[in-house]
Amino acid sequence: MTRLAIKLVNKNDQWTPKLLLTLRNYKIQDFWADLIAGLTVGLVALPLAMAFAIASGVPPQAGIYTAVVAGFVISALGGSRVQIGGPTGAFVVIVAGIIVKFGVSGLLMVTAMAGAILVVMGLTGLGTAVKFIPRPITIGFTNGIAILIASTQIKDFLGLRIGTVPSEFVARMSMLGKNVSTLHWPTVALAAA
Repeated sequence: MTRLAIKLVNKNDQWTPKLLLTLRNYKIQDFWADLIAGLTVGLVALPLAMAFAIASGVPPQAGIYTAVVAGFVISALGGSRVQIGGPTGAFVVIVAGIIVKFGVSGLLMVTAMAGAILVVMGLTGLGTAVKFIPRPITIGFTNGIAILIASTQIKDFLGLRIGTVPSEFVARMSMLGKNVSTLHWPTVALAAA
């Protein structure tokens, strides 16, 4: 191939999903390795997706549907041969807040809006602006989300016998503190083990 032909092929491949580029040289050994990797990721991701769904206030099957559909879409349209896509803990807090305030239909609307914004950012190159967010802000955001998610598990970890826990952090911690007397020791022992 001439250099001009190679440049044209590479330029045309710029918008081709990596899945299609990878399949050009795919071998049976690659299939078996991918199958084992997929099963391994699935064993972790599906229960995790169910847990995220429950923590967000939707039925567990919604997490499974989301993980499977998103996994296929990310794999089909993703920009990397080795990309892993799936649910993340950071979204539990955001999704739960949206569902409490606007319901599942509101969640679907903001999901579509976020997708449109991501497409625009990708087409315009604005997605690269994320590299200008300072590292301390990213670490602070991640730690804040971790604390919020951990605080949603205290009720179940301690086996507290209380009704619905508020979604706001301060109100949640206040209610948990007031009801610590309903602690269930066998639940604590099992959770600690």
